[in-house]
Amino acid sequence: MKTEVMEVVNTVTPVLEVLSTLFIFAVGLVFLVIFVTFIFDITQRKNAILRNYPVVGHFRYLFNSLGEFFRQYFFAMDREEMPFNRAERQWVNGAASDKDNTVAFGSTKNLNIVGTPIFINCPFPTLDDEAAKTTAMTIGEHYCQNPYNAYSIVNISGMSYGAISKPAVLAFSKGARMANCWYNTGEGGLSSYHLEGGADIVFQIGTAKYGVCDENGNLDEEKLKEIAKNPQVKMFEIKISQGAKPGKGGILPGAKVTKEIAKIRGIEATQDSISPNRHKDISNPQELIDFINKVRRITEKPVGFKTVIGHTRFLKSVLQEIKTRGIEHAPDFITIDGGNGGTGAAPMALIDNVGLSLKEALPLVIDKLLEFGFKQRIKVIASGKLITPAEVAWALCAGADFITSARGFMFSIGCIQALKCNKNTCPTGITTHNKRLQKGLNPANKAVKVANYVKNMQQSVEIIAHSCGVKKPRELDRSHVRIVGNNGLSIPMDELNPYPKEI
Repeated sequence: MKTEVMEVVNTVTPVLEVLSTLFIFAVGLVFLVIFVTFIFDITQRKNAILRNYPVVGHFRYLFNSLGEFFRQYFFAMDREEMPFNRAERQWVNGAASDKDNTVAFGSTKNLNIVGTPIFINCPFPTLDDEAAKTTAMTIGEHYCQNPYNAYSIVNISGMSYGAISKPAVLAFSKGARMANCWYNTGEGGLSSYHLEGGADIVFQIGTAKYGVCDENGNLDEEKLKEIAKNPQVKMFEIKISQGAKPGKGGILPGAKVTKEIAKIRGIEATQDSISPNRHKDISNPQELIDFINKVRRITEKPVGFKTVIGHTRFLKSVLQEIKTRGIEHAPDFITIDGGNGGTGAAPMALIDNVGLSLKEALPLVIDKLLEFGFKQRIKVIASGKLITPAEVAWALCAGADFITSARGFMFSIGCIQALKCNKNTCPTGITTHNKRLQKGLNPANKAVKVANYVKNMQQSVEIIAHSCGVKKPRELDRSHVRIVGNNGLSIPMDELNPYPKEI
């Protein structure tokens, strides 16, 4: 017995000695790192916190970076987070997963917040067997050679390949085909991944004209004509400005500019991709109308423009120019982006403070189009934080014909609002070109979620429409919604319009 015990001791002792050595080494290494950090912190002169509180000062930055995580998962209530709260994200996730999205007990939504829409239910709502299916709406009818029959009310807004990853683009393209909605390329040009899924494509011409520019940054008519030949490309959108950064062009950090993306855009790899803050050849309403008609003549497809509204004088002058030239010169659509829109990267000074919100801008635009008699000619696309059925239904009541969303579709394929879009470290693989992080994003699986999101959004908007007593969503108008005012009481949108007529 003694012999056996000694053998065990002799066997274990070397292992313990090795473990002890490793432990001592690890402890020594930790103390060495602390000592080196201490010396570095106390001698550097760039950061006062680290110089005054060497080593421990680093915890301030660690806790600051972890704050977003703890607020999101532990401390924030369902309706508290910004820019999208947990309740909104959970609805999108449920819709994308095709799960039951009913809730129990009662609403957690505060209906006293100024600007909240409250829909007017009908005492005799539309029965399910009386409801009418949403039919296609034609864009560019009578005024261009290849008008577009758009079937879906909800569509995918501009997200450039570069701002988002290859798997994300594939997921959106395949999902858009399955849902029969369109997918806007964003300003980064047309990639093979946009086309691979078979979706209807809206090609966006940004201020840098990526994909359709010559070596001097001017519009290359031959490149534009080649893109227009593709039958999947249905429309062209000229981006004047976008909600998150009106007055500032696209920003793609160099860390996200791969060789492939650089080739598509016609720029250098690893260098920041900074678009001009406006089109150099569009400086007034007359030149805007000229450019729209030039692109439509070359492509023979519907052409419109995307803008943020700062005042109605701009829109009024554009419509006056159309009235002077003739209705055939009008854009086929206008995309109105709210000042509360999102993007991969934008200066905080712009994203927080510039441009009217969609809730104020959209009714102003619709009123102007009605005033000039162009509402039937010019289709209106609403964009800007419209990710739930109530927001989509409100936009239809205000007068929009279509709705586009970027962040709603990002949530549908797994975005967790990690707020890392401007870096190359997105944990879900959506806005990063890191191959390791992209592995978790399966385009085939996520495409189904995109299609589910569109289907369930459509059904939920129909539920609101039927509750209001109409047969289909596009029959909603301002008489079907009230807006919560400053005193907490709602105001009829059609009778006491809270929106100023002129800005």
